[in-house]
Amino acid sequence: IVNRLVDTADIGLNDCVVEIGPGVGSMTLELARRAGRVIAVEIDKYLIPALEDNLKDFTNVRVINMDILKVNLEDIIGMEYNGRIKVVANLPYYITTPIIMKLLETGYGFERMVFMVQKEVALRMAAAPGGKDYGSLSVAVQYYSNPKIVFDVAPHCFIPQPDVDSSVIRLDINKTPPVELISKDMFFKIVRASFGQRRKTMVNALYNLANLNKSKEEIKETLKKLGIDEKARGESLSINQFAELSNTFSI
Repeated sequence: IVNRLVDTADIGLNDCVVEIGPGVGSMTLELARRAGRVIAVEIDKYLIPALEDNLKDFTNVRVINMDILKVNLEDIIGMEYNGRIKVVANLPYYITTPIIMKLLETGYGFERMVFMVQKEVALRMAAAPGGKDYGSLSVAVQYYSNPKIVFDVAPHCFIPQPDVDSSVIRLDINKTPPVELISKDMFFKIVRASFGQRRKTMVNALYNLANLNKSKEEIKETLKKLGIDEKARGESLSINQFAELSNTFSI
């Protein structure tokens, strides 16, 4: 599984790999064999001695004992490497989304990210409009990247064994966003509002959006012009339709 995960990231000697949560280094060893540079960020100080001992034969690995959410990756990577930059991680399931969104939103020059996550989260990231898994996370991840679920991992592959299935998902980072936005802030406000209460129609979701200052009739008219049913709900709208809405309300 470690080899398949690293294969998915397509690691080569021109790559700098950021690994999040290396633990005692099971995957770090394989990354170090293939990559030009590995930056392993581990929050648990009690794992650091074992991690450093396991990696003692490699000169291309830097271990950082910090919380990834507090690390300034641009400073760390910028000082050490100027080649292709990738992220590989077996993420803690309780904090998966904040970590992935931080990495995507930094705008730093990542080329590809490969994560092992809870299968339910992977399905949400890769979901298409209209399904039960499609939501604000789907839109956000697909704005920044092209996600693809590569393979599933059964609970018995882990020690200790979790209660859920896992999946490995690859995010190929978009060089340019799939939609042009007048205001990215407005775009994500509309997306969040649309999925805040899934039973709400778009009219009601947008009417309750702070600072939009539009009447229900104005909102209905805008939706009609864009070919969106006023009774539609957020889960039926594509990223292109969210962009059209956002750009209309940003003028």
